[in-house]
This record gives sequence, structure tokens and C-alpha cells, in this order.
Amino acid sequence: MKYLKVCSFMCLLIVTLNCSTNDQENNNNLNEFSSLDNCPELPIGATSVYWEYGKGTPIPLSEIPVLKNPQASFSYSNSNGAFAPLILTPPQGYTAIDYTNPNSNPFGVNVIRNDGAAVWRYVPSSTYPANFSETNILNIEVNNVTNAFGFNGNYKILCEATPNIFNENGVVRIVKARMIEFNNTRALVLIAAVYLESLFTVNVSHVVAAGPISEYDNLVMDIFLPLHFQLYPTGGSPLSDRDNDGTPDIFDSDPDDPRVQ
Repeated sequence: MKYLKVCSFMCLLIVTLNCSTNDQENNNNLNEFSSLDNCPELPIGATSVYWEYGKGTPIPLSEIPVLKNPQASFSYSNSNGAFAPLILTPPQGYTAIDYTNPNSNPFGVNVIRNDGAAVWRYVPSSTYPANFSETNILNIEVNNVTNAFGFNGNYKILCEATPNIFNENGVVRIVKARMIEFNNTRALVLIAAVYLESLFTVNVSHVVAAGPISEYDNLVMDIFLPLHFQLYPTGGSPLSDRDNDGTPDIFDSDPDDPRVQ
């Protein structure tokens, strides 16, 4: 099986956002996939695939995931001038709405199943005070998810990733992820916090993908991954990586130098 090199959600935060969908079937068979992380409670199969995808690890897709049942496109109504318009095609049975949070001034979208039991959220930009650590921010975003589902107890952690830290020229970027379960719901929460020495705020990006535990693998393959792949620019290919550094050319600041991503 051919492996597609794809990047984590962080790679998708700096691109022009467009979509393309069709009605082909998703033929990826990932039932036996297991994460290399020491997380014995993380289920094998699509859940582990999605966990690795979020961390930026190449995953064994034989073809690009696409929505089977797209509906009319959604465009974020209050586009931040620093970003191109956010355009997505949600699946039928879901509603796409602007994501709002008065505490973090976000730019992003919620794609919510009509029964409220599943949600995919993509937020390329929000702000927090600079003294908030990446752990503080991840905890807040996890609590936002559990609260939205009406749960305020102790959730179960299936896996938590070691932070991925980039530090150069006064810019610190930290990516952190956690997979949890609560009240028959499974959720992946990922955050990327960018700290600049000269600023009093931290820019935060995050993705949330939550749904019923019994349906989660199907949601990953049929809904969550296809939505992520819509974020690649039209005409761009997630398969192209000519310097073989693991970062696709369309997201690589120097696509011909493997030392630079």
C-alpha cells in the first residue's frame, strides 16, 4: 500500500482555504492500524490513524478522503483580513456555522451534526494572554468541548502527545494534542500556540473532532479526514514533497531544502 505524506492540522493554518468534493467512495482500509505511542487504551484502526495525522505523522492512505454526500458550500461571514475567506463544503446532515468565543476572538468554523452528537471545529486563529502555557490552553479547549456536550465530570485520557516545540528567531511554536472520552463521546483536541517575544498575546490555532464512541472510526474516515483535506489549496497536492522532509511543498517555506520546513 502506498503511503501518502500528509501534515498535521498546523500545516493547514497558513494556506488559502478552498474545497473540492466528489461522490467517490473512500476505499482506505485502516482497521489494523496501531499508533506507535505508548497509549494502550487508544483504539487501533481509524482512531489511531487520526491521532497520528494530528501529530503530523505520515498515515497509510491509499487515496485522498472525500465526502460522499456534500451539500452547499459554507463561507465564513466575518473573514479576518489576515486570512483568505474560509470556504468549506459540509456533509449533508451537518450545519456549518461561524465559531464564536468572546474570550479568544477566534476566526473559524463549527461543522455540527444536526443531532448535536458530532462536531468538527477548525480555528486557524484565536488569541490568549501570553502568560498562558500550551497546557493551560489545551485544558481550556478540552473543557470547552466537554462543556458544549453538557459534561462537567472527569474525562478519560486515551492518549496525550509529547509537545512538539519549534523555537527560532524569537518565535516559539508548540503543538499539543489530547484524545479523550466522556459520556459515550470520543474527542481529539489539538492546539498550536505561537509565542512572539514582542507580543503580549499568544496566537492559538486548534482543531476539535468529537462524536459518539461507537461511530468514531466511521466519522474519521467519512467526515473528519475529508473535511481536513478540503483545506488544501485547489490545484495543490498533499502528495508532493520534493525535498522529502515530511512537509508537503505547498506548506514548506523552502520546498527544496530538507533542513527547512
